[in-house]
Amino acid sequence: PRPCAAMKRTREEVDATLQVAKLNAAELLPAVHCLAFGPGANGAAAGDICLLELEPALCQQLEVGHSLVIRGDKDEQAVICSKDKTYDLKIAETSNMLLFIPGCKTSDQLKAEETHSNIIHAEIFGFSNNYWELKRCRPKLKKLKKRLMENTYEGPDSQKEKDSNRSKYTTEDLLDQIQASEEEIMTQLQVLNACEIGGYWRILEFDYEMKLLNHVTQLVDSESWSFSKVPLNTCLQELGPLEPEEMIEHCLKCYGKKYIDEGEVYFELSADKICRATAQMLLQNAVKFNLAEFQDVWQQSVPEGMITRLEQLKGLALVDRHTRPEIIFLLKVDDLPEDTQERFNSLFSLREKWTEEDIAPYIQDLCGEKQTIGALLTKYSRSSMQNGVKVYNSRRPIS
Repeated sequence: PRPCAAMKRTREEVDATLQVAKLNAAELLPAVHCLAFGPGANGAAAGDICLLELEPALCQQLEVGHSLVIRGDKDEQAVICSKDKTYDLKIAETSNMLLFIPGCKTSDQLKAEETHSNIIHAEIFGFSNNYWELKRCRPKLKKLKKRLMENTYEGPDSQKEKDSNRSKYTTEDLLDQIQASEEEIMTQLQVLNACEIGGYWRILEFDYEMKLLNHVTQLVDSESWSFSKVPLNTCLQELGPLEPEEMIEHCLKCYGKKYIDEGEVYFELSADKICRATAQMLLQNAVKFNLAEFQDVWQQSVPEGMITRLEQLKGLALVDRHTRPEIIFLLKVDDLPEDTQERFNSLFSLREKWTEEDIAPYIQDLCGEKQTIGALLTKYSRSSMQNGVKVYNSRRPIS
């Protein structure tokens, strides 16, 4: 309707319209909204305003003053992030025209107000045939490691540290470039054993990390300490002349759990983490390793008292028991594709058939909320029995 016509509409005209439409006025609320397109409606329809559909929890976050941030480069599918979650952001088309009407009251509001039989004139500010909808997704963290691996930290005396042109990233830089929420990024930085040096996030070069760990384990051995009670202050005093104190403490945090006993700070070192790192050191320079020989060398390489087990290598190394002799080789889950289909393609190109026990560590991180490994395998693979054992292979040909 034209604005002038709508503003002049009377109750009698409304009732007449209801009769033509064969609607019973008694079954409707007494209040009537008469709509008119305002002068800015066409501009709003041209894309000045976007509609965003939010779940109640996200609405509540906005209402208390929190922000939602859209992240992504030009070549990436946009995501929107809250403080702790990431969502895919996609346009949803609708066959119904959606009208923007400032101050418009819903039927529930009109019921609550016990409005009498009157006419409410409302101006349409704009309209749209689509809206943005959100779908919870896994954070896209592959780029985080890629960025930090561009310039790993090899120690304060490294020649690399004298080159000011090498890439470095602050927290703000990472928030600007990584498609994940702040909480998810900070959690992943811990998983990567990254540390903040001079205001920039850095990943330690693995050889340098192992050098620090070796200093700590040798000190524990020479002082006859228990690995469950390593004193921080003594470590810093003894190893401070060899390496920066913050690096020693960072190493203890990576491989241990901090606690306080009688006012003193101690670390309980994790045998599993130390054994795993030692295995990575042994495997990284070998394409394939005789399993039996590896297990002997591995056990001899870890600190006395620690017991090595293949279970410690889930998501780091893969054992092939179909070869003679049996072999083991490095296969790190964080080196595999981030996309689910691409991950399965990569795994099935490496090995045609997998048991659930072998493949689980390499797809566990792909599981979304309330999703199981079994559900992923059902969707992306085909199962069969081989010598009484259930195995999984690709649903599609792998080139």
